[in-house]
Amino acid sequence: MPEISRFLGIIIAMFYNEHNPPNFHARYGEYKIEIAIQTLSVLAGKLPPRAMGLVMEWASRHQDELMVDWELARQSTELKRIEPLE
Repeated sequence: MPEISRFLGIIIAMFYNEHNPPNFHARYGEYKIEIAIQTLSVLAGKLPPRAMGLVMEWASRHQDELMVDWELARQSTELKRIEPLE
């Protein structure tokens, strides 16, 4: 699972050959979550409230870049790094 961003202990990644809808994964400690890119809705898992807020803020700022990476992943091409949340 290629890592595309990392900030404040949160790792953002995307799988190659992933199922629709377009999505990304976030890990924070032992917590994991899968989030739809276009709607920012939770598909599976959960995060602590503070980490969830940070991931949602980051994702809302980078939806276009996430969709570019989604298309690259579908083509099994190297994914682009996305700026972390500061």
